[in-house]
Amino acid sequence: MAKTKTAFFCQSCGHESAKWLGKCPSCSQWNTFVEEIVEKAPASVPTWKTETSTRKLSKPSKVDDIQSSVERRILTGDNELDRVLGGGLVEGSLVLIGGEPGIGKSTLMLQLALNIKGKKLLYISGEESEQQIKMRAERIKETPSADCYILTETSTQ
Repeated sequence: MAKTKTAFFCQSCGHESAKWLGKCPSCSQWNTFVEEIVEKAPASVPTWKTETSTRKLSKPSKVDDIQSSVERRILTGDNELDRVLGGGLVEGSLVLIGGEPGIGKSTLMLQLALNIKGKKLLYISGEESEQQIKMRAERIKETPSADCYILTETSTQ
C-alpha cells in the first residue's frame, strides 16, 4: 500500500513546504501553516531520462580506445578551484560539492554563482529561503550578477 504523503500550506498565501514552518518565507505571516494530504499521480517516465540513460551498455571500453575531446570550460573566478577542476567547469557538467555541515559549501557556491560573468546561472537551495541567500550575498560582499537567479524548493516530487 502506498504511503500517505503530506505537505504544509500557508493559509495566507498558499506557499507549500515539506515541513511545518513557524513563519512563512513568502508572506512573513506567523503560524499559518496547515498540514494537508497530497495525492500526486506518479509520473510515467521522468523527463530527464533519455534513451542513453536507460539503455544498458554491452561491454566496457578500454581507456586507450576512447577518443578524447577538448571541452569548453567556464572559469569560476577562483583560481584554486579552477585548478582543481582542471581549468574550470566543463560546460554541461555536474560537480558535486560535499563536506561536513558548516564548512562553507553554500557560501563558496554562492560566491561562484555571483562571480561567473556572461552566463545565466541558477542557484537552487533546498534548505534556505531567498531572503537567507540574499543576506549571505550581502555578508560576503559580493555584487550580485544580473544573470544569477535564485530558486528555493524543498519538494522532491
